[in-house]
Amino acid sequence: MNYLIKPTFLAGTLIAVAGLATPQAAFAADCGRVTIANMNWASAEVLSWIDKTILEKGYGCDAELVPGDTQPTLTSMMEKGEPDVAPEAWINAYREPLDKAVSEGRLFYAVESLSDGGEEGWWIPKYFADAHPEIKSIPDAMQHPELFPNPEDPSKGAVYTCPSGWGCQTNTNNLFKAYKGEEHGFELVDTGSAAGLDGSITKAYEREQPWLGYYWAPTALLGKYEMVKLGFGEGVTFDKEEWDSCITVIDCADPKPTAWSPSEVYTVVTKRFKEAGGPAYDYLTKRSWGNATVNKLLAWMADNQATGEDGAKHFLKTSPDVWTKWVSPEVAEKVKAAVM
Repeated sequence: MNYLIKPTFLAGTLIAVAGLATPQAAFAADCGRVTIANMNWASAEVLSWIDKTILEKGYGCDAELVPGDTQPTLTSMMEKGEPDVAPEAWINAYREPLDKAVSEGRLFYAVESLSDGGEEGWWIPKYFADAHPEIKSIPDAMQHPELFPNPEDPSKGAVYTCPSGWGCQTNTNNLFKAYKGEEHGFELVDTGSAAGLDGSITKAYEREQPWLGYYWAPTALLGKYEMVKLGFGEGVTFDKEEWDSCITVIDCADPKPTAWSPSEVYTVVTKRFKEAGGPAYDYLTKRSWGNATVNKLLAWMADNQATGEDGAKHFLKTSPDVWTKWVSPEVAEKVKAAVM
């Protein structure tokens, strides 16, 4: 009798198990395979690993990271429809063709991945800003070259410029002219490289010395050393015509003051994944974080020589107050179980 009963019991068990598994299986099938661009800078790399982990562990996706960089990734998405997701796309230089692809329904802006946008401009250390509350803008700083002495010639003020070969060097040099830096007794200081620029801030911070110059966020350095971005002057806003026709042009003859071009940073998604991703796509429409959060994470990664994967695990373990707002409670529990 037993041999007759066992097959029946086993079949019933299999049916029951299959019934229990069906919702999760369907959930995974809805998401399916998704390719995620792993961009080659720290904030984008760690975000791609966060997305991979949440999509895999929380939504059952078959998520794969593929190498990426801004231009080749966005071009491939526009022309070939792959990869499926660019988590942190700095779109300023590609806005026109991207907007066209979006208007045609081939690509979608899921969310502003950096809720503050990318930040560029001229900064001073917070301890200096606290000691000199009168210095709130670039024109304010230009009135006081004696507060920012050049290490090579203390009779001149110093403005540290963007590293050689970067587009922001042209922008900074032209803004230096626009704000009449030389006439006010300042000189541009070229540190030669990103490492040199970082080193100048580190040295100033560790000695609590004044510092004035170009920098950007999000970065590990601003997670370690608190800096304050200066305003561009009363009534000065971003002037696109001035920016495009002069500020971005090498050796422009007569630049005028303007705020820095806003850096828009989006998660870009293909039509295929928007339609196939289901709840997983909905997650990408909510997944946005601020520069302060990113700076803090990048600083931890730098201090611990951590990879993007390490950084993602650390963030998911230590910052549930941030990321659980992006997902449902059920998904959050799955992700927590996988990373804790």
